[in-house]
Amino acid sequence: SDQDRTRKHEIVTAFLAASRAGDLAALLALLDPDVVLHADPLAIAAARQSPEGVPLAPEIVGAADVAEIFKNRARTALFALIDGKAGFVFAPGGTPRVAVTITCAEERITRIDFIADPARFGELDVELPDT
Repeated sequence: SDQDRTRKHEIVTAFLAASRAGDLAALLALLDPDVVLHADPLAIAAARQSPEGVPLAPEIVGAADVAEIFKNRARTALFALIDGKAGFVFAPGGTPRVAVTITCAEERITRIDFIADPARFGELDVELPDT
């Protein structure tokens, strides 16, 4: 529904704001206690090479560990619609290279997927509404 889409947009926007601000309490409030973060090998490499040197792993489970990954980060992330759903991308030099899809349930983020593999990335419909 439109209401769900609007709510998810708000959750993703709040998550990015909390990440940039280093607001751990806000991040934890937005994450499901059992949230799962998945990242493909190329996304892990890109995160490590980023100016922020993010220590992504193939799978990170639990709100505390996932919040720690995002704390004081995502400064270069751009809000995006990925396959029509709220998420964000990292676009160094203006070209989206890493897509981050967000799955929500009951007002909390339950799953975060970092996708950088060109084969999978190429299948996604990435829209940057602000540009």
